[in-house]
Amino acid sequence: MYTIAALYHFTRFEDPAAIQGPLLALCEAHKISGSLLLAHEGINGTIAGPRDGIDAVIVHIRALSGCDDLEWKQSTAASQPFRRLKVRLKQEIVAMGQPDVDPVARVGHYVDPADWNDLIQSPDVAVIDTRNDYEVAIGTFEGAIDPKTDSFRDFPAWWEQNKHRFHNKRIAMFCTGGIRCEKSTNYLLGQGVQDVYHLKGGILKYLEEVATEDSIWRGECFVFDGRVSVGHGLKEGPHLLCHACRRPILPKDTERPEYEQGVACHLCAHETTEADKTRFRERQKQMALAEARGTRHIKIVHEDEA
Repeated sequence: MYTIAALYHFTRFEDPAAIQGPLLALCEAHKISGSLLLAHEGINGTIAGPRDGIDAVIVHIRALSGCDDLEWKQSTAASQPFRRLKVRLKQEIVAMGQPDVDPVARVGHYVDPADWNDLIQSPDVAVIDTRNDYEVAIGTFEGAIDPKTDSFRDFPAWWEQNKHRFHNKRIAMFCTGGIRCEKSTNYLLGQGVQDVYHLKGGILKYLEEVATEDSIWRGECFVFDGRVSVGHGLKEGPHLLCHACRRPILPKDTERPEYEQGVACHLCAHETTEADKTRFRERQKQMALAEARGTRHIKIVHEDEA
């Protein structure tokens, strides 16, 4: 059984590059896979491995400057949900493209999962899903607004175009684990919105703590690891990942004529050229060969290489 740790923490790292090497070495020593992002604004990532290894990494991160109160979410998987380990240097640990946004300075009001239902069912509250469109497509909260954004960078533009819809409304926002809401609530506060709330711990914490019979979550929650989706109790969902477009699909979708493993699915078959598909087929071939050899890919990826 593998332990999965989803974590993020906003703090000020003066030299993220100095953190990168020791963190990578520790993860390698404990056979950890997954992805960790480092930037001047903090750390973000999801990793998986043996429990003692995960514990060692958490202790290491908590010893970094400003990270002593790091919180992380735990779940488990029967098999390793990541193919390799990546420790990357980035400009942002979650890309919004708004240089004045600073979650360390202030964020919206945190709402515990136990209190979330009452808040978002209030008639004066507008509930906004800050995730990408492909995430929302497989599950969201009942009554939530879907901005239909391709990426989190699109959220500020969407807000500017739609803010007139929320006059005299309290705003409640949510995302997978909470990190995007740290930035989006700070952004809205900076735009003059007074009453801004967000789900503490994100959807994952809600699915972990709120009983199915009391839940107003509908569908599955997309996760950025080999499980693809989870449901209540953080049990692995039914979805697979199209490795061409990175969107979640259901097992029945693999029977559609557009589907070719690692090359295309019904959602992306008409979005790529034949040259793209040829390249994807070669990538899929190399992945299959690496898996057959038992090769584990590990590397440092710098910002200009990502």
